[in-house]
Amino acid sequence: MSNAADDPHDFDSDAFDLNSVDEAELISVQDNAVQQSTLKRKSGEPYEPTTTKRLRVADHETAVFVANSTLKTRFGLDAFRLKQEAAIVRTLGGESCVVVFPTGGGKSLCYQVPALCFKEMDRSAGLRQGHAESGITLVVSPLIALMKDQVDALQRRGISAAALDSSRSKQEYMAIVDSMRNGTLDILYCAPERLNNEGFVGSMSNVKGGVRLLAIDEAHCISEWGHAFRPDYLKVARFAKEIQAERVVCLTATATPAVARDVCKAFGIAEEGLFRTATYRPNLRLLAKSYRTKKESHPDLTKFLKAHPGPTIIYVTLQRHTEELAQDLRKNGVKARHFHAGMPAAEKSVCQEAFMAASDVIIVATIAFGMGIDKANIRNVIHYDIPRSLEGYSQEIGRAGRDGLPSQCMLFLCAEGLHLRESFARGDLPSKQSVAALLNELFSLRPNDLGCIEVNLYHQAKEHDIKNTTLKNIYARLELQFGLLRETTPKYTKYEYVELGPLKDDNSRTAQIVRAGVRKAKTLTHVDVDAVARSSGLERSEIVAKLQSWHDSARIDLRTGGVLNMYRVLKTLPTVKAEKERIVNAVYTDLQGREQQELDRMQQVIDLVNGTACFSKSLAGHFGDMLPSGANACGHCTWCEMHTPVKVVTPEPKPFNYDVFEKVLKAVSERDDARFLARVAFGISSPRITQAKLTNSPVFGSMEDYDFTVLLKAFESACSSANQKR
Repeated sequence: MSNAADDPHDFDSDAFDLNSVDEAELISVQDNAVQQSTLKRKSGEPYEPTTTKRLRVADHETAVFVANSTLKTRFGLDAFRLKQEAAIVRTLGGESCVVVFPTGGGKSLCYQVPALCFKEMDRSAGLRQGHAESGITLVVSPLIALMKDQVDALQRRGISAAALDSSRSKQEYMAIVDSMRNGTLDILYCAPERLNNEGFVGSMSNVKGGVRLLAIDEAHCISEWGHAFRPDYLKVARFAKEIQAERVVCLTATATPAVARDVCKAFGIAEEGLFRTATYRPNLRLLAKSYRTKKESHPDLTKFLKAHPGPTIIYVTLQRHTEELAQDLRKNGVKARHFHAGMPAAEKSVCQEAFMAASDVIIVATIAFGMGIDKANIRNVIHYDIPRSLEGYSQEIGRAGRDGLPSQCMLFLCAEGLHLRESFARGDLPSKQSVAALLNELFSLRPNDLGCIEVNLYHQAKEHDIKNTTLKNIYARLELQFGLLRETTPKYTKYEYVELGPLKDDNSRTAQIVRAGVRKAKTLTHVDVDAVARSSGLERSEIVAKLQSWHDSARIDLRTGGVLNMYRVLKTLPTVKAEKERIVNAVYTDLQGREQQELDRMQQVIDLVNGTACFSKSLAGHFGDMLPSGANACGHCTWCEMHTPVKVVTPEPKPFNYDVFEKVLKAVSERDDARFLARVAFGISSPRITQAKLTNSPVFGSMEDYDFTVLLKAFESACSSANQKR
């Protein structure tokens, strides 16, 4: 088990990206289903929204009636909560809005209800009565698991909803396209990464009836001030304009005033379009204790769990710590299981189902657990390591006590945990020379006939030792800040198959050309799609479509790999040294700023429990909120009960272990990047470390009890000495 720490914003592309169907279908989507007459608008005619003005009084009354009727008949609820109705009525009136409700506050209804109301509103107004003119609601959501849960829940209610993700087959994809064409699909979910696909952008731009509503879930990811910034979310506002979405609703549970303003600005939403409700939950008791070591805290943790029975989530940082702590708890008579992102999918599913079904299961997990979990009676949420931010803390404790009953939220402030979080934050930053090498390599590329450059992000990550999210962030900077590139539809470089049935009975020209261009090995048949296209004059998409059709008809078992990300070049890439250096410096300064942001956010959590004020009041204040009636204290947090700050207990200074340090240097011969060596010593995985299979080495993580900055300085000195001797 590696020292991996789960990051919900750094998943492999398979978690939310494209599959082989996408290249065959989405690249050519404008040439098949999407440009059929029932989907396509008149050539050159922009879509004109029909409900962009404020509602008249009569229309307002109709919207209120239709929304409440839909809530009762389709969702089985008697009344709206919080500010749901106000946000929904504004949306039905053609206006955009930002919805900031706490976790469990019913944000999804703010787009699900309007999606079902549009047809009824159209009938009342005598508009859009032609075939398939009601349009669709498009929802941008960050993870396949979350989309699947939402779609399953809607379909159980008889609501027409679907998700486009990498698990879809060609038939499933075409069924979704057909439902859009026929006007039977109400809600379509997709991941933000799909917005880079030009075929998808084209299809959404040409949906008959248009995109009535674009909903952006986890909208704080749009803001660079947000705690979970994702580069692909930056492009959502541009996408909204490209597809001419009638209105937008942005939804989040964790937006500070600055983040909310950032999201409003991105979509041109006026202040009255921001709907924020109180973050304070009176049934949550916010507690904190301080320890020097985890070992010190184990007895108190066991005692706490036995004193407060019920479904519980215990959050830790490292994957291996989930297993270790769960095992320790079981030895002490506590019914505990573990969960982390590195577990097999089937094992994760069993764990989640057990937690949902039982009333006494305790899950020790990384933050990968809890997203999409809708369990009302979670009695305890325990942070056994410090949360990464107050936003993360608020979101995670928000999973407790959704039934309104008293629930405990305990934070163990441990010096070991603080050290771990800080080092991981610093360890994610690549070296400046890695960023410079990456950009210089990129700037040396020349576009193909389509004006695109092909980039293998997977290989770049390994070669330059830059994590996936950081790499995507760099490219987003080049795209949005410098205007150099525009990400477009990716493609696969590797196509191979196992023949399952006869192929010779397919006598089409494309089939004959593909069969003539394959290279057969012992078990697999390899197809160089680009070479076949060049030699035959066929379009690449035709060849890929033929292979996919054979796969779908069970003639072959098609396997794909080697994703190439495609970027259209918008400006001549820099060739002058000074200009290259300017961009490198700007990009690296931005990355350093993000590192400091991460550290500052962790300090805000420390300040919350280390301060001399009510936890609940301070947390509410962070989100621009206050306690009911302007109260100064909740009366049931650690400060209110003890009136003593929870101080960080600092460990005794530890002498540097030069013997272990030398073992790391002996095990790893490279001296080109001190940060790489420091990551190995501390136990922070990276693309280069994974490629070198160092996570299984005894030196990996052998110095995890030292500050990362101390290790970095030591290895910088070692690299400098080694290079001087050359």
